Order: sequence, then structure tokens, then C-alpha cells
Amino acid sequence: MWDSPMHLLIVAIVILVLFGGRKIPELMRGLGEGVRGFKEGMSGNPNQPPANPPVQASAPVEKSSEEKKA
Repeated sequence: MWDSPMHLLIVAIVILVLFGGRKIPELMRGLGEGVRGFKEGMSGNPNQPPANPPVQASAPVEKSSEEKKA
């Protein structure tokens, strides 16, 4: 299936086009958290709380012109 490095390059370009440069780090972060959670679940320590709870960043929300006046 992956006979040459050219196949990997084509797949990487397609992924970049589909998801864009900004979404890829978010996807990889989510994948890493999922794998980490899976490994913690497989370790068999259900009583142990997670070491680092995931922190979700929120984007700043702009107020509408009516809310700014009030």
C-alpha cells in the first residue's frame, strides 16, 4: 500500500487541503488526549483521578453594537 514516500506526501497534502493548517494542531491534540485517556483506562486504576484534566481554551466573544451601548 505505501510503496514509496510519494504516497505519504500525497496523503499529507490531501489532509492539509481538507482540514487546513489551523485545524490540524487541534485534531492532533484531541487525538493525543484520547490515546492518553485510553492508556489510563487500560492501566486499571479507576479510583485514581486524571493527573492533568484537559483545559479547553475559549475564543474571545465580541459584543454586538447594542450590547456595547448598554
